[in-house]
Amino acid sequence: MVPVMSLWLPILLSAVAVFVASSIIHMVLPYHRSDYTKLPDEEGVMAALRKSAVTPGDYVFPKPDSMKAMKDPAFLKRWTEGPVGMMTVMKKGATPSMGKPLALWFLFCVVVAVFAACIAGSALAPNVPFASVFHFAAITAFVAHGLGPWPNTIWYGRSWTTSLKSSIDGLIYALLTGAVFGWLWPK
Repeated sequence: MVPVMSLWLPILLSAVAVFVASSIIHMVLPYHRSDYTKLPDEEGVMAALRKSAVTPGDYVFPKPDSMKAMKDPAFLKRWTEGPVGMMTVMKKGATPSMGKPLALWFLFCVVVAVFAACIAGSALAPNVPFASVFHFAAITAFVAHGLGPWPNTIWYGRSWTTSLKSSIDGLIYALLTGAVFGWLWPK
């Protein structure tokens, strides 16, 4: 068994590696550019949302008032005619800012690495082979980074293509996490 506190360096360095890799994936590589599409009448939709004074939050439309209402002919007609969707309205600001989301993303990377450290540290002793450490840390990181997007597709209708691309990203992050832990595992 290896105490989590003695794994602070692989925790931090794997979080940095994942953060850098995700930055490259999202800013340099083109395959995520198709994850979101522009609304056909973006200005009209935005004007309608402003007019209705929509506040930040998560919305579904049409939204039934109860489970029983889902069988109501008026609701079913609205559902059938569409559009049907879910949306998140974010807080507006003077200019778009990536500072807070990037800080939270890095914190999430650290949390995933802490869990990888907990699981690998509980299962393994010091001086084990690289492959054993890599195995435990990478699988743990993949569960967090790679499988996380799937419920958004299952429950909220997000594109399977987008979720699968995010799972590929998660695999890359998991491989980096496993490699850093294997490299820096206590001897």
